[in-house]
Amino acid sequence: MTDRTPQEVELHAAVERARGGDQRALEQVVRAVQDDVFRLALRMTGCPEDARDACQEILVKVVTRLDSFRGDASVRTWTYRIAVRHLLDRKKSRAEQLALSFERFGADLMDGLAAPAIDDPVMVEEVKLGCTLAMLTCLDREHRLAFILSEIFDLSHADAAEFCEVSEETFRQRLSRARRTLEAFTES
Repeated sequence: MTDRTPQEVELHAAVERARGGDQRALEQVVRAVQDDVFRLALRMTGCPEDARDACQEILVKVVTRLDSFRGDASVRTWTYRIAVRHLLDRKKSRAEQLALSFERFGADLMDGLAAPAIDDPVMVEEVKLGCTLAMLTCLDREHRLAFILSEIFDLSHADAAEFCEVSEETFRQRLSRARRTLEAFTES
């Protein structure tokens, strides 16, 4: 990587210092990536408790694998790769254990629409977020991940494919299937 931002250069330097035993540098690395890791874990697991657990597990992997960081990618890219592998391989989250399908979610949603309207704007946003997470949980992990990385995190197809360790074409196919599936559900 030749075109690194000043933040990436600083983070790379922190990794080097952390590998040399600098505790403050290690804390700097963890602080720099933990919010992104948590956001990804939350959207993949659909459950804050599971997301916190997954985030901690991923950060432990990042810290214990710093010696394997070669520097040919940014620290964030390297971290995302670890996070993606972990999230695809981990046991099912509480939300995933519900085995929610689009059909079942649609029926639950229709039942919820019969309830009285919500006037509280904060509650409306919570309901929207809950519905989004539930829809994402209806997708299998690979398609959910493609949608999250592209549509929610707004990553380029090239970067997202690199994080997922698949070709751009494979990534685009997964994203396209995820979009079609979600669109079909929202239009029905």
